[in-house]
Amino acid sequence: MDATTIALNRNSVQPSPPTARLVGLDVARALAVFGMFAAHTMSGGWLFSLVEGRAAALFAVLAGVSIALLSGGSQPYTGDRMRMSRVRIAVRAVLLFVLGLALTSLQTPAMVILSFYGVLFLVSIPLLRVRSTTLAVLAAVFAIGGPLLSFVLRQGIETNMIGYVPSFGDFGSGTGLWTLLHSLLLTGAYPVLTWLPFVLVGMALGRLDLRAMRGKIVVLGAGLGVLGYGASWLAMNVFGVRESLLAILPPGLPPQLLDIVMSSSYGHVPTTSALWLFSSGAHSGTPFEIVGASGVAMAVLGLCLFAERLRGALTPLASVGALALTAYAGHLLALKAFGVKQLQEVMSSGYSYLPWLVLVAVTLVFCTAWRKLLGRGPLEWVLHQASIAPARMSRS
Repeated sequence: MDATTIALNRNSVQPSPPTARLVGLDVARALAVFGMFAAHTMSGGWLFSLVEGRAAALFAVLAGVSIALLSGGSQPYTGDRMRMSRVRIAVRAVLLFVLGLALTSLQTPAMVILSFYGVLFLVSIPLLRVRSTTLAVLAAVFAIGGPLLSFVLRQGIETNMIGYVPSFGDFGSGTGLWTLLHSLLLTGAYPVLTWLPFVLVGMALGRLDLRAMRGKIVVLGAGLGVLGYGASWLAMNVFGVRESLLAILPPGLPPQLLDIVMSSSYGHVPTTSALWLFSSGAHSGTPFEIVGASGVAMAVLGLCLFAERLRGALTPLASVGALALTAYAGHLLALKAFGVKQLQEVMSSGYSYLPWLVLVAVTLVFCTAWRKLLGRGPLEWVLHQASIAPARMSRS
């Protein structure tokens, strides 16, 4: 056997390069997209309760994974390649921010995440050289410290907005710019201070050999999910936090108000008492929610990586994941075309699942056909083309 044959045989058993597309990652993206469809088209039911907050958290964790992969994956780039990655991520951040503003202007019943995404992409750039262990430690620090710092800082900010997302109108005055600033960082629907841990978790995962570590990712994710949501449940229902919060409600307000606030806080908890930080409700931005939702996201990603062996059957889902940005923007355009009033009527009827089912079916067909015939999705193509040219110009 000659040297060439030996080399070919050796290469045939080596794992795929880190740049090879991860089908499991695309499947996880598709699940996150479909989860956000449900969050935007339903007002109750088991599916809504399952995905509310957690779908967006999965989206953010997967964004962190993508950032890590764009900068080299388990072997971070150096020199010109890292410089190009920084430029690509920065350009994408700006485009995502502007796209988020445009989608918000549609005034659909959705808290558009993309502008916050853009800021999180920018914040990640100084951390692109950081290794997985350090990123995990930073994620843990921000998961605990971010909500505590947010709680303190928000006590000095007066705002009556719930579930705020940036809009073009915020740039028209000094007051609007101040609202934009504190909402992006602290008081909006996806405040950077309490959503950064999700991105850091994703970046830490993206610095690993994901396929080799998928079993450990599932186990660790399940453990974190139990820790976050379980500890919150114990605090609320066993150690008396719920009764203490009921006691501080203003007189005359029904006890059910507490359940409403705790089920979805639209970005942050009230600052009337530090006991609110024991909540793990959707979009509450507490340590318990961040740990729990991060764990669920990790477990979902790990399971999707295990499912890669069903590659053929997963083609439609993987296609949606590969066109996740197009699918996300497209469903908002569809909701706008359908009409907010009509959507609310369907949501309150006996056919509340119908809009979600239609969106899922149409998205699966569209994305599968587009990817098979044309490859990269339209918005994904724009991001790629707009970021690759400046990145090449940045080379020394």
